[in-house]
Amino acid sequence: MTRKLGRRSLLKGASATAALLAAARASFPAGAFAQGAGPETKKAVLGYIALTDSSPLIIAKERGLFAKHGVPDVEVSKQASWGATRDNIVLGGASNGIDGAHILRPMVHLISSGLVTQNNVPTPLYTLINLNEDGQAISVANEYKDLGVGKDSSPLKAAFERKKARGGELTAAVTFPGGTHDLWMRYWLAAGGIDPDSDIRVIVVPPPQMVANMRVGNMDTFCVGEPWNEQLVNQNIGFSALTTGELWFQHPEKILGMRAEWVDKNPKATQAIMMAVMEAQQWCDSMANKDELANIVGRRQWFNVPPADINLRLKGDINYGNGRAEKGTNLFMKFWGKGGTVSYPWKSLDTWFMTENMRWGRYKPDFDVKGLVDKTNRSDLWIAAAKALGVSDHVSGDSRGVETFFDGVKFDPAKPMDYLKTVRIKRAAV
Repeated sequence: MTRKLGRRSLLKGASATAALLAAARASFPAGAFAQGAGPETKKAVLGYIALTDSSPLIIAKERGLFAKHGVPDVEVSKQASWGATRDNIVLGGASNGIDGAHILRPMVHLISSGLVTQNNVPTPLYTLINLNEDGQAISVANEYKDLGVGKDSSPLKAAFERKKARGGELTAAVTFPGGTHDLWMRYWLAAGGIDPDSDIRVIVVPPPQMVANMRVGNMDTFCVGEPWNEQLVNQNIGFSALTTGELWFQHPEKILGMRAEWVDKNPKATQAIMMAVMEAQQWCDSMANKDELANIVGRRQWFNVPPADINLRLKGDINYGNGRAEKGTNLFMKFWGKGGTVSYPWKSLDTWFMTENMRWGRYKPDFDVKGLVDKTNRSDLWIAAAKALGVSDHVSGDSRGVETFFDGVKFDPAKPMDYLKTVRIKRAAV
């Protein structure tokens, strides 16, 4: 009798459990219980260009940080150019493109607004993390080495006019129209009285092709990230007139940007990716890790570049290639900063990029800059990821304050039109 009652109770209990599970399956989407325990997906495809500022993504992969934070199947996929990065991020990972990327910060605005996409169709993106500050340079061909060109580009003006009079073609190479390198080049030339739209032709060349093109005389000057300026000097093809940290110290550069649709669908996976990259940024920022960092990213599967073309400028040791060499400068690439101040995506910095692109005619003066910045900049997600990492009590807010450039020009993010009125060479009618 006892045995029969026990069996009957067991069957009733099993039936009740089955009914409960059936009801739960009817009430919740498939996989809801599993998803509640971790990221919605363990995979994302993130693009990168062979530039030192992509290091946080590479280190997050190499050191197992994506796996540590629950997204072990994140792929870090090399892209041929910034144009290819744009096309693949518009395509999206679900269509054999990419879900996000190490990307030029202004590209988030340009792609989200449809200014640089096919048929001008917007693809909403989010700025999640500022990957680095400084660490780019403007390099010049050796034929101009004796002019004393540095932060002041004006000695090139007369040389350019002479070359043009002889029938020569003048070219300045950048990596993407409206991208960071385009804006650094334009600012530098304009500050020296050279109009980048009429005194020289600005062309687009992918970063890994810069050195080869200057070797065969296809350009007079270029702006790109490392290791390509250092490689140019090491091969005695040209020299660095200045690093971009000398143009605007602690300027923002690349970001981790992702498709808004992917982030909105996968908030936990997004935070896991951000935590992995932020942890990698801290590792990259340590001077004790610079040689190892150069050895890792220089490998064939990543950059295929000798570590000697990478490690010195990572430490702030800069051989300009024109007889000037400085050791231990503060112009090295910064990845994390005190309390994450480098990594935090200040909205005021997005405001400058959009205002500077307005200067050169990419946006009309009445464009809603604040609206697009607020829509694309997800500093709230950065703060949430920082809290999860235990580094939350350091940065917040929208503005880093007034920025000052090498020529004394100031940018107040609260008064962007005042900045546009200050600069002399521009396309914006203000």
